[in-house]
Amino acid sequence: MAAHNTVFCPADHDGFMAVEDDAIAGLVTFVVTGTDCEITLIEAVERYSGVGTALLAAVEQAAREAGCGRVWLITTNDNVDALRFYQRRGFVLRSVHAGAVERARILKPEIPAVGDYGIPIRDEIELEKFLPQ
Repeated sequence: MAAHNTVFCPADHDGFMAVEDDAIAGLVTFVVTGTDCEITLIEAVERYSGVGTALLAAVEQAAREAGCGRVWLITTNDNVDALRFYQRRGFVLRSVHAGAVERARILKPEIPAVGDYGIPIRDEIELEKFLPQ
């Protein structure tokens, strides 16, 4: 994956897996840096099943236990479903990095030009949630 001017492999990060009936139902990975916890990947096999919400809750708990006060992540401007998902769970928009995906394509040329709903992929959107202690 590519975000904030770097390429990384979420498989190298800590994470949680959701399993239902002996099958993988979802996965989340994250990195703790100081008092911040960055979600680097979250994926539910079946949308609207509660798996994403449960994985997010697991990361928030792990972040609290690690002494983090903030969970944050990057998504792209085309990912309106993710923007909806996170905002409904208490995340707020922190910043928009205009043109960041164009710069990321230098590092990872296979990033598509057009994404969800036919929206051109151009910008990284940073969301954050402060955790009550």
